[in-house]
Amino acid sequence: MGPDPKCSLLRAALNAASCLRMWALRCTVDDRVTRVAWLNRSTILYAGNDKWSIDNRVVILSNTKTQYSIKIHNVDVYDEGPYTCSVQTDNHPKTSRVHLIVQVPPQIVNISSDITVNEGSSVTLMCLAFGRPEPTVTWRHLSGKGQGFVSEDEYLEITGITREQSGEYECSAVNDVAVPDVRKVKVTVNYPPYISNAKNTGASVGQKGILQCEASAVPVAEFQWFKEDTRLANGLEGVRIESKGRLSTLTFFNVSEKDYGNYTCVATNKLGNTNASIILYGPGAVHDGGNAASRVATGLCLWAALLARLLLDF
Repeated sequence: MGPDPKCSLLRAALNAASCLRMWALRCTVDDRVTRVAWLNRSTILYAGNDKWSIDNRVVILSNTKTQYSIKIHNVDVYDEGPYTCSVQTDNHPKTSRVHLIVQVPPQIVNISSDITVNEGSSVTLMCLAFGRPEPTVTWRHLSGKGQGFVSEDEYLEITGITREQSGEYECSAVNDVAVPDVRKVKVTVNYPPYISNAKNTGASVGQKGILQCEASAVPVAEFQWFKEDTRLANGLEGVRIESKGRLSTLTFFNVSEKDYGNYTCVATNKLGNTNASIILYGPGAVHDGGNAASRVATGLCLWAALLARLLLDF
């Protein structure tokens, strides 16, 4: 009896994006072998030098007294499975089997688009990945405080989202075959304006005085300035209004006695509005540094004026 044929096969690694790999199936034989063939399951690929397979990716590599080999071009996942080298020697058939394992690097095939929602809404992010073995999908929130772990699942659900949960979310698909596939989704959370900085300011007659009003909001807030119930216009009576991003300033180039008093900054976006009372005062004037009481009183007067203006417009 002749020796059993010996087969050798490397574990195939398939690039999912471009299937350009070639893999060889080798069978060691000797001069007592009279017939030899390679089979995939029960299908004959090659018998000696004769090709039985209709797949043009399968070609013979060598047919010598010591080795019988074929190769497969452009390996894909459908090539996975058992391959058998069958030989005939001294009228005794012998076989040896190998199993082709096709590994596919992780690839994210479908992921949620960037999304904008209002604060308090529920959000579901999706990240579907393919690979062999099946990749592990992980979501992380890339916040300003660093990369925080969120969940290990294809779907990330956020109930009652807050403004602190806005930003980029990173989906990573990992299966140890190749480097992880990483994609990002941007989540924008809209919320109404919140005035975070509005301080009373002192200025002497004849000097420049600047009132500042800072408001956080998404979308960015639009600003209006009022004195009592009168809306101020840019460039009139020696004042300039400048609004950029979160900050609005009201500048008096030459402060006079009539400029002293209570001003109201109103910040508005499509989700709502808020206001703050700011006092421009002269040297020696007594003022409430916290503006709490004056903010409430001025706010009531302001909204009455705004309501009256709306009624007149109708």
